[in-house]
Amino acid sequence: MRIIALANQKGGVGKTTSTVNLGAGLAKNGKKVLLVDLDPQANLTYSLGIKAHELKETIYDVFKNGKSIKNIIIKKNNFFVAPTSIDLSGAEIELVSIAGRELLLKDALEGLAGYDYILIDCPPSLGLLTLNGLVAAEEVFIAIQTEYLALQGMSKMLETINVIKRRLNKRLSVSGVICTLYDGRKNLHKEVVKKVKEHFKSKVFKTIIRDNISLAESTSYGQTIFEYKNNSYGAEDYLKLAREVVKMER
Repeated sequence: MRIIALANQKGGVGKTTSTVNLGAGLAKNGKKVLLVDLDPQANLTYSLGIKAHELKETIYDVFKNGKSIKNIIIKKNNFFVAPTSIDLSGAEIELVSIAGRELLLKDALEGLAGYDYILIDCPPSLGLLTLNGLVAAEEVFIAIQTEYLALQGMSKMLETINVIKRRLNKRLSVSGVICTLYDGRKNLHKEVVKKVKEHFKSKVFKTIIRDNISLAESTSYGQTIFEYKNNSYGAEDYLKLAREVVKMER
């Protein structure tokens, strides 16, 4: 079982879109996949057509009330989702006095078996929730938008990952970098991809996620890109990315 956190403290970089559609792509490749929504905005939950505000129990109840994560998991198409809600936004304050608060997700996932992949969608911050995601994971995929400011703040992100690796999770490593929202007509985007590859070298996935309106539209319909428009660039790119991720197993 590969446990992968998708992270970037910068918002709007396609992190949640990548978690959803990479997960769906892995499922299309015959893998059993669980998506974990750790972002209090519940974007992953809502983007799959799950109404977070109507749920009785979410990740918040796992953290705050000790519920088993097995009890909150929802089957969505051919994969599974551990949803969240806005209640999670208070977790950083409410959990501050709890011993081992950075281990809550790790402990919750230890009772799970049978999944090939667990993908954790971390919030765009370096707070307690992201810390939980990074402590629970073995790998980190960083989503980087192909814009000028893409690498700004990356040093802080990598520094945080290294601290967690030293102190809390020796297994953790950055194993993949996903370039997103790419427009091949723009020289700036090509230059950013070049700089990302210079910095992260072989960790950058060969598959680059092209900017595609269908990806944004699919979210508003509560569908993966494969449900919404299976013949789009977005579907093509995420299926190729999923195959690339599977090849890493060999």
